[in-house]
Amino acid sequence: MKKRMAKKTTTRRAAPPLRKNSKIISIPDCRKFSGYKPCVPGALCHVRCVDRVPFGKRILIVNLDAMGAVLQTTAMLPAIKRKYPDSHISWLTLKNARALLEQNLLLDAVYTWEPDTLLILGNIQFDIVFSIDKTQRACSFVNHLKAKKKFGFGMNSRGAIVPLTPDAEYFYRIGLDDELKFRKNRMPGTQIVQEAMGLQWKRDEYVLELSTEERAFCKSFKHAHGLDQEDLVVGFNTGCSNLFRNKKMTIEQHVTLLNRLADEHGVRLVLVGGQEDTERNAEIVRRVGSKVVNTPTEEGVRKGLCYEAICDVIITGDSFGMHAAIALKKIVIVWFGLTCWEEIDLYDRGIKLTPDGLACAPCWKKECPYNLECISMIDLEKIVAATLRYRDAAVRPRH
Repeated sequence: MKKRMAKKTTTRRAAPPLRKNSKIISIPDCRKFSGYKPCVPGALCHVRCVDRVPFGKRILIVNLDAMGAVLQTTAMLPAIKRKYPDSHISWLTLKNARALLEQNLLLDAVYTWEPDTLLILGNIQFDIVFSIDKTQRACSFVNHLKAKKKFGFGMNSRGAIVPLTPDAEYFYRIGLDDELKFRKNRMPGTQIVQEAMGLQWKRDEYVLELSTEERAFCKSFKHAHGLDQEDLVVGFNTGCSNLFRNKKMTIEQHVTLLNRLADEHGVRLVLVGGQEDTERNAEIVRRVGSKVVNTPTEEGVRKGLCYEAICDVIITGDSFGMHAAIALKKIVIVWFGLTCWEEIDLYDRGIKLTPDGLACAPCWKKECPYNLECISMIDLEKIVAATLRYRDAAVRPRH
């Protein structure tokens, strides 16, 4: 009888028990390390980092509200880099403003305000947080962030917005004191914000760049519409957000201006605006006809920037379109009514038309008890004269 062969068994070696608090692997201080996969195929990041880029100071900017304010806040990025040259800068904003931060070489990461993102940011240890917005949601979120130092605004236990450092007190008071905001302040918004964040203000420009593809689109659009000649291309930003509708000139005022400038040699006219301006621009075109090129208003923020970029001069009210024109380094002819003109810096490119002698302006009211006198008194001939001066000077901005 054959002996029954014993079945050969293989035993798996059990993984050695991990000691409490022992490190499994070394986690590199590198911006490229995600903990999910190697930054270079085949690399063993936890053994030897092949292209280490340390974080330096880890900085977060929380700036959610108003697209124009987000663009204006980008002027603090050079000041941050001067103070913290070895730094990793992230920015948290709303979905509609995220596109404004694309192509920005001074930013390492851009986050959108949404539940997953808030969980992620809540678990990161930051060195510095810059809290720009005086809103409950932003300030409440900043309270919960882990950071060695926080600048700007937070929230107290009673739900009130409060300054986090003495540097932010002027920015805080200007929101509470109408006399200070409307009559006494002479500082531009960029300076107010940067000094509130403990930074040195040096009148840095907004930071906004178009991609190579966007620049090619601008060139193609100008050629297709005959705007690439020697004429001065004048853009009319006709509207503003629906939050403060009373910042707009009337349709009649725009039609008068367009008809007046259309008769001038060496000037081409373009309408620009956002999706809230679609019907308004269509009505203006119906009245003035082919004297003006009407650009699309519903193609998104980046295309909107491109349509402003094709212009040499932008005529506008105090709106996102104005901030976009400033960021694109255009000549800006801007009228003001209910908003604070002292807080806007045109960087010596353009003029401000203010309601001089009107005691009620600025006011920031959504409803006007005086039949919008600040808008009706806008000097249209002054706008025409300024435009023709720029035509005669043959001034052409960068883009």
